[in-house]
Amino acid sequence: MIELRRLRLGRLPLRRLPLRRLPLRRFSLRRFSVFTLAICYVALSIGVLAVFAIPLSYAWEQTIEKGGMEMLQEDTQRMVSAFYEQGPEDLAKVIHQRVGSQLVGEKILLLTDASFNKLDGNLPGWPAELPDATGISRGFIKVDGTRVRAVLVHTVLPGGYHLLVGRDVNRYDALKSSFFYGLTGAAAVVVLVGVLGGLLIRRTLLVKVGNLRQTAQAIVEGDLSHRLQTQGGDDELDMLAQTVNRMLDQIEHLIHGVRNVSNAIAHDLRTPLTELRFRLEAVSVGRPSAEIAFAEIDSAVADVDRVIQIFNALLRLAEIDTGARRSGFVRVDVAGVARDIVEFYQPVAELKGIALSFSADGGLALAGDPVLLAQAVGNLIDNALKYAQENGSIKVEARRAGETAIELSVADDGPGIPDDEKPKVSKRFYRGDASRGTPGVGLGLSLVSAVAELHGGALIFTDNAPGLRATLRLFATATLASGNVRSG
Repeated sequence: MIELRRLRLGRLPLRRLPLRRLPLRRFSLRRFSVFTLAICYVALSIGVLAVFAIPLSYAWEQTIEKGGMEMLQEDTQRMVSAFYEQGPEDLAKVIHQRVGSQLVGEKILLLTDASFNKLDGNLPGWPAELPDATGISRGFIKVDGTRVRAVLVHTVLPGGYHLLVGRDVNRYDALKSSFFYGLTGAAAVVVLVGVLGGLLIRRTLLVKVGNLRQTAQAIVEGDLSHRLQTQGGDDELDMLAQTVNRMLDQIEHLIHGVRNVSNAIAHDLRTPLTELRFRLEAVSVGRPSAEIAFAEIDSAVADVDRVIQIFNALLRLAEIDTGARRSGFVRVDVAGVARDIVEFYQPVAELKGIALSFSADGGLALAGDPVLLAQAVGNLIDNALKYAQENGSIKVEARRAGETAIELSVADDGPGIPDDEKPKVSKRFYRGDASRGTPGVGLGLSLVSAVAELHGGALIFTDNAPGLRATLRLFATATLASGNVRSG
């Protein structure tokens, strides 16, 4: 922290002003950016070229250089053999013939006497730069007036004759230069392609990111209908945009659902709370007799119980929506759970003169929450008891549907539900026209639907002709085979 100390200029003080150091952005390869990707691409490509060039250079040294030296030693051996077989005069003729037939500078040949006087060859005389020692030597000499770098083999023959056989190393410099220039050009192309490709990718990403930023900004400002632009293709960025759009659709749906639920909660809580206030106010102002006061208190308690019932249902729905109950899944006999609930509601059905029957197949087991399943079946039966005809009937069935599904259905002979209302009745706080005069808060079927989704299934409504058939479809998937499922 750098600070300006407090100074006084006349009567005007300068207060201590803190000056913060601006953070410096450090370059790091771990940070994702197009620039980083371009650098990594260029470095990788140059590394590949280096991996290609190093073995090739080694092969050059081993094949060309070593092979040339072997050929040079073979030529020297043939010259020595010719000397021993034919003598120095014939060797001079052989050298003269070789010099005349070869390309300029292809081979360096020289034969001298003991005093280094030239007998024949393509050198004007014994090179002054060459040491007198025999064997292989390297150095610069003049061949046909041109200074070249050569590899030479000096051999002393009987009689003091000196034989010099060599080759021009500079002959392969052009090939080496071509290879070097080609490698350099390839590296330059790689760098150019990396830079241009990085700029092109960066421009494309900036367009996509700009579109994403505009969409996010529009959503922040309240426009939940804004979506990312898509080209309808199958490239990665378009697939990401489609995924983000689906996510935004789900978010918009959830937000509208929260708004609708909030409005429904406010509407359904207002009635019992208003009634509760009027009753308490009437008791407070009117000072009625104890009998009337206790009756009003009982009614107020009923209103409070109704409010608590709403909140308890919402809490259960929230717990189911989070999937927290799935961790407590056990092996459940669905038919046994349904049979117990039917027996529990049997006295209520008898009081209303309704025939409540139950039938089930065997072997209906799955991994689930027995408490929630019992509550879901109970809600379906309770709903059927509200709308069944007088002296009517309710049939509860549990059966297997295919290899992985189990269906629990509750069928009544009541008025049923119109087709246009069937997709709506499982929404929270929805109450159709037929249910306006019946008790309830519109959360029973929502709870059943949530339980079905928790178990990988769905709540399905069909006509029972007459009446309604509500089917709770559950899926007994591989969850039963998991070692995490407890026996219940």
